[in-house]
Formats: sequence, structure tokens, C-alpha cells
Amino acid sequence: MLQIYYIREYSKEVIERLAVKNFDAAAIIDKILVLDAKRRNIQKTLDDTLAESNKAAKEIGGLFKQGKIDEANVMKAKTADLKKASKELGDNLDSVSSELNDLLVQLPNLPHPSVPKGNSDADNEMIYEEGTMPELSNDALPHWELAKKYDIIDFDLGSKVTGAGFPFYKGKGAKLQRALINFFLDRAMDAGYTEFQPPLMVNEDSGYGTGQLPDKEGQMYHVTMDNLYLIPTAEVPITNIYRNVILKNEELPVMNVAYSQCFRREAGSYGKDVRGLNRLHQFDKVEMVQIQHPDKSYETLEQMKDYAASLIRALGLPFRILRLCGGDISFTSALTYDFEVYSGAQKKWLEVSSVSNFENFQANRMKLRFKNADGKTKLAHTLNGSALALPRIVAALLENNQTPEGIKIPKDLVPYTGFEFID
Repeated sequence: MLQIYYIREYSKEVIERLAVKNFDAAAIIDKILVLDAKRRNIQKTLDDTLAESNKAAKEIGGLFKQGKIDEANVMKAKTADLKKASKELGDNLDSVSSELNDLLVQLPNLPHPSVPKGNSDADNEMIYEEGTMPELSNDALPHWELAKKYDIIDFDLGSKVTGAGFPFYKGKGAKLQRALINFFLDRAMDAGYTEFQPPLMVNEDSGYGTGQLPDKEGQMYHVTMDNLYLIPTAEVPITNIYRNVILKNEELPVMNVAYSQCFRREAGSYGKDVRGLNRLHQFDKVEMVQIQHPDKSYETLEQMKDYAASLIRALGLPFRILRLCGGDISFTSALTYDFEVYSGAQKKWLEVSSVSNFENFQANRMKLRFKNADGKTKLAHTLNGSALALPRIVAALLENNQTPEGIKIPKDLVPYTGFEFID
């Protein structure tokens, strides 16, 4: 959530920067400024009324001691009126503050100056590409056919038991999943991250804290009886560990990593682009989260970007890195890098990771702060990144590494799978 003082002081800049995200903020900013002025006026009147009431209350005792009973009773009546006025002002303040907050949560995060303008993923800026494209035979199979051939993923069984987008992994397919998870977690811990295993459901406050609510409410599975949400990513519970927390300066950066299953409704997704593992409703992902000092968050973003690249490089997959344009970047992000691997049989790029800096947008929602070296309390910056999401990594591994002998496992992954081929 954007800070109200910043909107108040730099309203024109906020409108211009949000336009990069194709968000017309002019009307809502005008309403916010009107409500903010109203809220501050009410707050001042309330503070003055409370101060007058406290002063009067202190005078009453002195008047009684002096035997000035009539004057004391007049003062008591006055304090009663002041208390009533304070109650009405307080209720009015709560109402206006709630209305103001409802508008503030509708504003996306401000994009970083480096975010290019654009309307869709077609306008994203490629900043890096690495790797050799696989040379496959003319009869090379897409991963969903390979999964059937080697009996490692059963999409039909998933549809029978649950529905489309919920596959069963079996045999060497299940072991490949587990191997990738452990490989990613071990690499993260070697890089200094602390592992967590989070709950798979969160409450409304957690969804609000990281920005899934109210923006992406329709994309999450909602357990209505208990008012809980299945997590779309481990970022949500891991970042919310620090909701309403004040960290010490020396505790930064906080570096956590978590494996979790992720759940996304993906409403409206259909067609050939979502076939097989390309888009699932339930999938495995290892997520890294950092909480950092504002002065160091963009340096940290670059480090996280390089780290995600090292994982894909270790798996031997060709990849590219994109800087997302304003029309494709998320509601909460200030700057996002997407990673895509090349899928040989499908002859297309598949997104496998996003690494983002949210600056203090999530922290402001969560009241996540730290005590700076000068003793002042400030909002922290939050960052997160997939390291990595498994489905499309598996799709690319299966397709790119198919040989007449079977599917060859990358060298760095063999100690985790215990086998060199899926055959």
C-alpha cells in the first residue's frame, strides 16, 4: 500500500508513474486527498477535544477541594459533553479512515523508473539470454506424450480424482519432483537462506498483507466455512511471519526459503497453451523471501536474479531474463524479472520464475518495520523470487533431454534422483 504522506506530497508524480502500469489514478487520488484532509481535520478536532476534556477533569478535583461545588458540577457537565463529542468524533474518524483505506488498497505499487511502458507480455524487455537450443529429432515428443510413454505423470487420473490441472506424479516422475525440490532447497541453504515449511492456508489478514487481497481474490481457492485461503505461493505465509513486527537493524537481511504446494484457480485459462504442465491449479514451488534495508533492496534484487539464473544454469536449460513492462508487472511489484526456459518440443519459452522487489508496499500493509541505526523506526523492503517453480522446469527437462535411450537427467541432479535416465 502506498504511504498517504507520499501521495499527499507527490500526487502528480504518483499519477504519472502509475500510468506506466496503465492505471489511471487521477480520480481516485483526488478522492484520497479529500478524505485525507477530512481525516486530518477530524483528528485535530478530536485531539483538541480530548486535551480540553483532560484539562477539565483535572480542574474538577481542585474545585471540590476549594469547596466550589457549583463550579465543579458545571465543569463535570462540560466534561460529559466533551466525552460525548469525543466519542462522536472518534466514530467519525474511524468511518473516514476506513473509507480512505478502501481507496488506498486499490492503488498499485509505483513502478521503478526502469520499468518500460507496455500493454502486455509482448512488450517485456529481454535483458539476457544464455544456453544452446536443443537439437531434437523430427519425431520429438512434447512432455505430455513423454509422461504417458514413460508412465511418470498421469493427467487423466488427476482429472478423474479432482479435475483438470491436478496431475498425479508416479514412479520416476514423483522421484524427479522430490529431487528437484531437495536440490533447490539445498542450494538455497548453501546460499544462506533459512528453510521454513509453511501452512498451506492463510487467513484474510495474511492475504491482505502481501497484496493478494483484494486484488486477486478470485484467483485463490477460498475455504468459505473457515474464511481461509489456499496459498498461491509460499511468499504469502513466509512474508507474513513478520507482520506487525519491528526488526533490529542488525537482523537485516532476513533470508528465508520454503517449499510448498501452490494453488491457483487460473480462471479463464484454456487451450493449447495450458496443456500438460504448462498451467496447473496445484503445483510445487520453492520460494525465496528477503526482508532488506531500503538502501540495499535493489542490490539484493540483482543478487536474487543472479541466484535464480544459477539454478537454471545448473540444470543445463537455455533461458532468458525479461524485465516486465508496466502492463505485465504485478499489482504489488515495483520491479520484476521473469525467467523463461526454452521448451524444445513445444518450441516456445516457458516462465519458470519471477524475482521481484516490492519496496515498502507490502511492508506498509503489514506494518513490517525495522529500527534503523539512528534509532528511528522505518518500513522495511520486501523481495521474493521463485527458485524455482517445478512444472515448466520438468516440462523443459523432459522435452529437451529426450534421447533414444530415454530422458537424460542433468548431472547435478543425479545425486538427488539416484538414476541417470528415465526409461
